[in-house]
Amino acid sequence: MTLVGGRLLRKNRTMLAGGLLLALSAPALLSQLTAPPAGSIQIPSLPNALSWQEVQDRFKASNPTLKAGALNINESRAQEITAHLRPNPTFNAQMDQATLFDSNPYQPLHEAYPNITFNYLHERDHKRELRTDSARQGTAIAISNQGDLLRTLNYSLRAAFVQTLQAKAILALTSENLKFYDHVLDLSRNRLQAGDIAQVDLDRLELGRVQYEQDNETADVNVRTAKIQLLQLLNDRTPVDQFDVTGAYGFSNVLQPLDQYHQTALAGRPDLQAAVQTVAKAQIDHSLAIANGSTDPTFGFDAAHQPNPLNSYIGVSVNLPLRIFDRNQGEKQRTLVDIDLQQQQAEAARASVFSDVDSAYVTVDSQLKLLRPYRDKYLQQAINVRETISFSYQHGGASLLDFLQAQSDYRSVQLGYLNLVGAYLTAAAQMNEAVGQEVLP
Repeated sequence: MTLVGGRLLRKNRTMLAGGLLLALSAPALLSQLTAPPAGSIQIPSLPNALSWQEVQDRFKASNPTLKAGALNINESRAQEITAHLRPNPTFNAQMDQATLFDSNPYQPLHEAYPNITFNYLHERDHKRELRTDSARQGTAIAISNQGDLLRTLNYSLRAAFVQTLQAKAILALTSENLKFYDHVLDLSRNRLQAGDIAQVDLDRLELGRVQYEQDNETADVNVRTAKIQLLQLLNDRTPVDQFDVTGAYGFSNVLQPLDQYHQTALAGRPDLQAAVQTVAKAQIDHSLAIANGSTDPTFGFDAAHQPNPLNSYIGVSVNLPLRIFDRNQGEKQRTLVDIDLQQQQAEAARASVFSDVDSAYVTVDSQLKLLRPYRDKYLQQAINVRETISFSYQHGGASLLDFLQAQSDYRSVQLGYLNLVGAYLTAAAQMNEAVGQEVLP
């Protein structure tokens, strides 16, 4: 009985040491793994990680699609030069009556008749000015289209940036999960040696590690994939392992009234500005079509030398085309219809602005409604449950599986929180795209 008592005593001491080790280590792990119930999460990053502003600057400087759009603006400005050019005058020089087979072959130009003529087309009704105005309006439209291209591409860039931050946050979570699980396995092996648990319990715990390994590996692949997509948008050839981004991963609880976003979008959306500018250009083109239906005279000046009888003279002329049949009627009608067409398209663009803002606003508001309970209630409840079960497990009041289930429940809540933050940030990027400028961080 003494021997048995000695064994039992050693067993109880081993169990006490294992429980003490878990009791000492669990609070430290809890402090490492507990996410802040409110505010932003700072994710570990490389020293040379790029902020959102730096990513935007690189994107504007290196994205080939944006560069191609800038070249379109330069082409439009070159068309302004062409539209503003005057018609070229014409010069004609003629010599007639050269006598190559006359009685005096040594004077073939004796009776030559030289003649020179200058002609210039004068454009009436401000045709050149209207062409220039139309070309300048085309440049303004190209600039607005470039702004709209930047708006849409910036949404893709922001979504890729958020996806990278979200993948990094989940990778950090899965890494801590795996670390915590390995620590629990180490304690469980010690308890097995002490006879506190059965071998089948340890085997079940070791089999459960597979899921944590899979989650961690999947998260690592997602981080690399998100970085590759971001590098593609930046047209950057930096190796994935050397590229990183940094930023606060959280949400803003401030949402302005919907009408304020409507007014901001109506004032700043570049696609709506382009639609309004297209209406103005259509009106200019109609005025130009009317002007093109008018008659443009051609003024001429000529000078000649008449050898026989010896005489020189000059003359002037005016050439007026008779616009009897073609008075540019078809182009006048087409441009008049085009004004109505562009006005309807501008109205459709205005309706699209309202629809985009409304849809983005509802999405952001919905994400905030889901995030607030997490911040105010669920995260703290999950922490409390895990701490309670941990304390109970350390004192023999709960099984190891109960402890791991509490850890799993907490991690599920935290993962749900991270995914909701990512969904909110994506919705915020959608709101910024709908408004045409950054109104949400």
